[in-house]
Amino acid sequence: MIKLYLLLFAQFFHIGVFSFGGGYATLPFLYHIADKYYWFSQSQLTDMIAISSITPGPIGVNMATFSGFTTAGILGALIATSAIMIPSFIFVSVVYNILDKFKTNKYVISAVKSLKPAGCAMLSAVGIKLLFTSNLHLIGILCLIAFLISGFYKKQDPIFYLGISAIFGLIIGHLQWIGV
Repeated sequence: MIKLYLLLFAQFFHIGVFSFGGGYATLPFLYHIADKYYWFSQSQLTDMIAISSITPGPIGVNMATFSGFTTAGILGALIATSAIMIPSFIFVSVVYNILDKFKTNKYVISAVKSLKPAGCAMLSAVGIKLLFTSNLHLIGILCLIAFLISGFYKKQDPIFYLGISAIFGLIIGHLQWIGV
């Protein structure tokens, strides 16, 4: 069991070090964990993404907590959550002390700007993978298309789309449960 805890810590520490750009940047790493260690299925991961998106708090931390809990219970949740947060804490502590010296450095500015397209590519890859591994439902596909079109014409807070999606998801799940 200790080996599992150490491996869990190592994997989520790794995610904390390399998932630059927000909580959704953790998704490719979590898919890798699901494929390699079988701690949770891709279907469970899809559910964790949905729950983490509507749960208060940072999505990456929520994902670590849910993943750790699914893998090794409460202690697993504490280990995974701590492990994903430690690299950020260290990074912010170090960067804070030297930020003024480098904030106008052209190489630092270029490095940060180059991370944005890489983050977009990773998120696009995860979105495509989610599209092909999820239980697709006609209403869900129509909602996605409507939200994409709506997003181009009227900027809405993403929480609005998450709320509407949650409502449709509950309705679809209820209809499937009663056999409609």
